[in-house]
Amino acid sequence: MRVLIVEDDCSLARGMEGSMASAGFALDRVSSGEEAIEVALCEPYNLIVLDLGLPDMDGLEVLSTLRRKEVQTPILILTARHAVNDRIEGLDRGADDYLTKPFHPRELQSRARALVRRGLGTPDPVLRVGPLSLDRSTRTVAINQSIVELRRRELAVLETLMGRPGKVVTRECLTAEVFNFSDAVAPNALDVYVGRLRRKLGDASPSIRTIRGLGYMLEGN
Repeated sequence: MRVLIVEDDCSLARGMEGSMASAGFALDRVSSGEEAIEVALCEPYNLIVLDLGLPDMDGLEVLSTLRRKEVQTPILILTARHAVNDRIEGLDRGADDYLTKPFHPRELQSRARALVRRGLGTPDPVLRVGPLSLDRSTRTVAINQSIVELRRRELAVLETLMGRPGKVVTRECLTAEVFNFSDAVAPNALDVYVGRLRRKLGDASPSIRTIRGLGYMLEGN
């Protein structure tokens, strides 16, 4: 799942990036409102974490601009503990949730997962396709309750496919979900991760079918 962090405080941003990466998110970060609007309009994110105290413009204006331009991505706003009016106005302008500073990294992870699930229309934290299950809270994959160990990007590919079972997921969509825009992505990188995933899941799980020229589809058993 891909997240955009909009935060100008480098120390706080690094902490959030470390926390979110450990929870399995692919991350991009910008430090200004203008950058946030530009990137959010052209990149497919599952969540935007937006600090309201930006150096070039009010974060509430960034929020209003994104909603006015019909960006439907869930937005989590970050506010100071005493800024009650900002929290109220942020929710009224289209934010989906808020988090007051300082906050615990695990709360950020939890709220992010909940908003992403809601945005995808799959509020249950556990995805299931046949005997295959993926608990998005614990990042645990199992086949018939037997744990399967996956690396971060293998898990990201699987999560995207399990969120759309029986539907073609284009290569472009998978790439956008798994990699951030600073990653150097080799032409065959996605094929490598899908191949590893197939081997680890084996024949007992739903199969990942290649749709030539388009992408991949998870076929339930």
